[in-house]
Amino acid sequence: MPLGATPSSMQAFESMDRFFRLQHAPTRFKDLEPMVTAGIVASQIHLDYRMDFLRATSNTVLVPITMQVPNGDLGFQSKQGVYSAVLNLYGRITTPGGRVIQTFDDLISRDFPESLFQSSLSLSSIYQRTVPLRPGLYRLDVVIKDTQSGKIGVMNTALRVPHFEDDKLDASSLILADEISAVPTAQIGTGQFVLGSYKVRPRLNQEFSTTDKLGIFLQLYNLKLNESSHKTNVSVAYRITKDQREIWRMVETPDHLHQGGEQLTIERLIPVASLAPGRYSIEVTAIDLLTNDTVIRAAQFTVKAVPTSKPTSTLRPPNS
Repeated sequence: MPLGATPSSMQAFESMDRFFRLQHAPTRFKDLEPMVTAGIVASQIHLDYRMDFLRATSNTVLVPITMQVPNGDLGFQSKQGVYSAVLNLYGRITTPGGRVIQTFDDLISRDFPESLFQSSLSLSSIYQRTVPLRPGLYRLDVVIKDTQSGKIGVMNTALRVPHFEDDKLDASSLILADEISAVPTAQIGTGQFVLGSYKVRPRLNQEFSTTDKLGIFLQLYNLKLNESSHKTNVSVAYRITKDQREIWRMVETPDHLHQGGEQLTIERLIPVASLAPGRYSIEVTAIDLLTNDTVIRAAQFTVKAVPTSKPTSTLRPPNS
């Protein structure tokens, strides 16, 4: 690299970072920023969360941050037969030394017609924000404020962004989802729960009823290309176990997988109707048959009896 030049990976990161920063206005919720800085605010709204990690460039990772709140913790206001809750959200990502890497904010809402309001109080609402980060250790702080009740929800956690290998088989987080669907071309890569060309909504509690389908989303990286055919050759096995005993297994051979470039996206919906209520493990094993490299990703999930209503709804920015 010439003296004073910028590596291509740095340029890619800065372009992506600039794109994400331009997607929202400057910080609007100045009252929430001191709460993040002080770090001593008691949480009055229960806040579940998870982070996933997908490779964007050789030195940039996309981090979908998914948060979920019980509707019963929110303050709803009735107007013309519609019950609405509005939350102000402010988030900050810092280094262990306290240097601010990124901030984000959003005005998010949830609406229910009067006929569904009482039943909605036993459900939860889910929201997602995706940020680009370099591999490393960070601190993530998020504060949400219910504009109706004034209640505060707080999330403080370490954020470890992994480094993806450049020259051997690697994989993203394994996401268990309650919705996986293709998005229109114009929406690729934008909006809540959109990962590339798919909408993938994680099931945070990883609980599925016997009428649900278990959604699996996984990306494979650095697959070897055959020199003559210019195609990959990969096999993927899915395995569900309970108490270390295999319950179900399926193998997808190269003939059944799209064998294209060095990256492969796996998105599957697996029925769980045949599984008795209980706790299970699912394991996805991918083998690059050209290099014999193997990568394994696993997760836990629970099967429950059929609920009377769906467990989550989506928090969204107004007018979306």
